[in-house]
Amino acid sequence: MKILYGIQGTGNGHITRARVMANAFKQMGIAVDYVFSGRAQQNYFDMDEFTNYRSFRGLSFTTQNGQVNSYQTVKNSRICRLLKDIKQLDVSGYDFVFNDFEPITAWAAKRQAVPVIGMSHQAAFLSPKVPMFGHSLMRRSLIKYYAPADTYLGVHWQPFAQNIIPPFIAHHRHDNPVYVDNKVLVYLPFEELRSVIDYLQDFPEKEFYCYHPQAQDSSSANIHLRAPSRGGFLNDLANASGVIANAGFELSSEALKLGKKLLLKPLSGQFEQDANAQTLLAMKAAHVMNYLNPNALDDWLNSTSQKQINFPSDPQPLVEWLAAKQWHNTQELHQNLWASVG
Repeated sequence: MKILYGIQGTGNGHITRARVMANAFKQMGIAVDYVFSGRAQQNYFDMDEFTNYRSFRGLSFTTQNGQVNSYQTVKNSRICRLLKDIKQLDVSGYDFVFNDFEPITAWAAKRQAVPVIGMSHQAAFLSPKVPMFGHSLMRRSLIKYYAPADTYLGVHWQPFAQNIIPPFIAHHRHDNPVYVDNKVLVYLPFEELRSVIDYLQDFPEKEFYCYHPQAQDSSSANIHLRAPSRGGFLNDLANASGVIANAGFELSSEALKLGKKLLLKPLSGQFEQDANAQTLLAMKAAHVMNYLNPNALDDWLNSTSQKQINFPSDPQPLVEWLAAKQWHNTQELHQNLWASVG
């Protein structure tokens, strides 16, 4: 069996999920090739799990000052390049394409009649039972058109429907496992770094570890800037008391599994992040702010800790389901994976 795994590379969440899957595929001796799209090749980091991966420009959104810039997103889309990459990508040698919201592999497989199994957080929104908060018909059409699949598996925090599974959060070794009460991890990559620094400076009693694409490792008073690093990020996440972040799915999932309280500022204009924030707010699992609000930060810092949610760490049942090719039947997989969540 040989699988092509297409992964959306715009944010780090899809890649984090793919790391867990890649290790499971390797342990089970399944041959997998990897394709990423959505960011420049030089901006990927810590990619050791993905041997000889390929990357394409793909599609991504452009942000400015913490919100999606629709005009620049359309301007930078390079549709002709996208169509050329879809046409030239040969997927005929694969049993199927496993796809995490990546358009090039999905459309190439559709053209060449190769089965596509789509697993993503976005796919969860195809179910009418999943909260989306407005414009649901248009958004569901966009999800299907962006990365079409023959079978969809959604990933979410609750078992809304039979084709929805929980997130897989890997176990990690950490250099500093001791919980630090005044330590806060900050990951707001869509905000301007200067704005984030100014925001945090008014709370000198806390130690903020701020990861950002524009940052270089440095410290000034209580603010510790960190360049992107998967290992360093996980170490700081492990012993922080809480996390301030945009409302991406994967980081929120990791924080929930570790029992870290969350303060979320969803990326304006990105419906998935708005839905994530509102869902976690309804679950009483996060605080939410619509801008870098100091009052919201003050309230959150004085709030109680978050109860841990025991999401699974081993995707072996999913890999076995994929290998069995009984993709029309998601009920047993759904029940198996949700049985251990609590």
